[in-house]
Amino acid sequence: MVNSPGLLVHINALLPSLSPAEQRVARLVVSDPADAAGHTITGLATAAETSEATVIRFCRSIGVAGYPQLRLRLAAEAAGAAGRGRPTDARVAGGEIPPDADLARIVATIAFNEARALEETAAQLDAVACERVVAAVDAAGRIEVYGTGTSGCAALDLQQKLHRIGRSVAYWPDPQAALASTALLAEGDVAIGISHSGTSAGVLDVLAQARRRGAVTVAVTNFPRSPIADTADLVLTTAVRETTYRAGAFASRAVQLMVVDCIFVGVAVRNQKRAGRALAAADEATAPLRAPGGRGKPR
Repeated sequence: MVNSPGLLVHINALLPSLSPAEQRVARLVVSDPADAAGHTITGLATAAETSEATVIRFCRSIGVAGYPQLRLRLAAEAAGAAGRGRPTDARVAGGEIPPDADLARIVATIAFNEARALEETAAQLDAVACERVVAAVDAAGRIEVYGTGTSGCAALDLQQKLHRIGRSVAYWPDPQAALASTALLAEGDVAIGISHSGTSAGVLDVLAQARRRGAVTVAVTNFPRSPIADTADLVLTTAVRETTYRAGAFASRAVQLMVVDCIFVGVAVRNQKRAGRALAAADEATAPLRAPGGRGKPR
C-alpha cells in the first residue's frame, strides 16, 4: 500500500499508465476523494461507467490491496486536506476554470493549483534520490541539461544557476545540437533531462544516448512510469494535476523550478566556499547593469 501522505498524488502520477476504464475511476477519486470514499464499489463503478472488476484492478494498479482499504485511505486523505485548511469551495479545490470564470476565480484557482503542486511535490520528493543526484552533479566533470517547451525554462534555469557557482554545464534547447552534445559525454559526466510528461521524444532520445555513453542520467518528470523514467538512472518526480486551460502546465513550471533549486542548493552547500566566491564574482561582474540603489556598486 502507498504510504501517507500522497495517495492522490500517487494516483495522479500513475494516470497515464492506467487503462481507459481505470483512468475514469482515477479521475473520480482524485477530483473528490471524500465523495468517492462514500460510495460502495458498485456505486463508484456506476459513476465511472465501468465494472466492479475494473475498480478492483484499479486498486491493484495503484498498490492498494482492495476497495475497503481504498475507501479508508480516501477518507483519511480528505480529512487530512480539511485539517490542513484546504479551500472549502469545491469549485476552486477541483482546479477547474469554467468559460464564464471571472478574474478573481481564475486567480484563486491558479494560486491554489500552484500551492498544492509545490506542497505535494515536496511531500513526495525522494530525498535519497535527490541526494544521489546532487552527489553525481558535484562529482561530474561535465553536466548537460536537456528540456524543450515549458520544461526548457527549468532546464535553462538549472544551467544558469550551476554555471554561476563555477560548474561546467550546458543547456541544449535544439534537439539536433542536444543529440550531438552526447558524443562528448563520458563515464562520470551527468545528463539531466526535464520532461513533465516523460514522453518528449527529443529529451528521451538524448538521455538514452547519454546513458549509452556511460553518463549518469537523471530524469525530472511528473510520471514515474513514463518512458523517460525508464531511461534514467535516477528519477525525481513532481506532483501536478492537470486542469482546464492547462493550468496544471502552469504549476509544472513552478514545481520543476523547485526541484532545480533543490539540486542547485544541494551542490552549493557541499562547496560553500567555492560557491560563495563564484557567486560574489558573478555579482561583481553584473554590477554595472544594476540601477543606483541596487546591490553592489553600480558603474
